Amino acid sequence: MKQKIVIKVQVIKCDNCRSKAMETAAAADGVISVRLENRENIVVTGDGVDAANLCIELKEKLGYASLEIVEELMENTENNETNPTPSTFTSYASSCPNCRDSDSCPCTIL
Repeated sequence: MKQKIVIKVQVIKCDNCRSKAMETAAAADGVISVRLENRENIVVTGDGVDAANLCIELKEKLGYASLEIVEELMENTENNETNPTPSTFTSYASSCPNCRDSDSCPCTIL
């Protein structure tokens, strides 16, 4: 099953670090494509990629890496498009106890 993995890294100002991050991600087993998004997130698409191990490898090479999103991509057989399905792993940081209920929280920007 194809999956999309987003890992936050701190490579905003360093070209060498960006290059090292991209090479490390591309060398992982099962990786199909790697791209840098917003100069701080590495987006990996692959089949059977060990997201936790990839995050650990990036952390060892760069000093910081945080696994943000893991999504399964379902292939649509009608028109060969991929559609992401909700992930079982997503990290969220909340600043107040009401943030979990978006209808009652005044600090929600969605």
